[in-house]
Amino acid sequence: MARPAQKIRISPGDALIVVDVQNDFLPGGSLAVPDGDAVVPVLNRYLAGFVARELPVYATRDWHPANHCSFKAQGGPWPPHCVAESPGAQFAALLKFSSGTFVISKATQPDKDAYSGFEGTDLDARLRARNIKRLFIGGLATDYCVLNTVRDARRLDYDVYLLSDAIRAVNVKPDDGRKAEAEMQHLGATPLSLSTLDT
Repeated sequence: MARPAQKIRISPGDALIVVDVQNDFLPGGSLAVPDGDAVVPVLNRYLAGFVARELPVYATRDWHPANHCSFKAQGGPWPPHCVAESPGAQFAALLKFSSGTFVISKATQPDKDAYSGFEGTDLDARLRARNIKRLFIGGLATDYCVLNTVRDARRLDYDVYLLSDAIRAVNVKPDDGRKAEAEMQHLGATPLSLSTLDT
């Protein structure tokens, strides 16, 4: 699907969702996404646009107990990562969140995993309380938490813009990220980049 030719202007009823831009997913982290830190300066420009218009920003984060089911020691697929209160679970230091950013913690129970920012959280309720209709979604990682957050957003009937220049993939298989982007567009998410956003 081609990127939209016309500029997209953010306005009341829009929200920015920054997915899991945490230290353990950045280079040097325990579950580093290749080139994951490249999303930070791009997201900062989106953040600036939303803050300037006083539009809401939501930041999701993995906030795992030390014995979380997704960890290899418990039979899961991943090394320990984003353990609650640990340095690895903190948001990227260079990410310029405002003091009004809403933080959504997910996968906080030992026996339940959650790739989507909506799963087991009050994100949907928070968005509906503010009459949000359109979501602008970027972050880490394309083929896991971004994909699943977009899936749920579309299932819940939000209009979704995927920030194509502010996502990076794990790529356990080399084309996982590309396939995830294709699936999100098939579900109705519109790819967007800074060049097509009118803030």
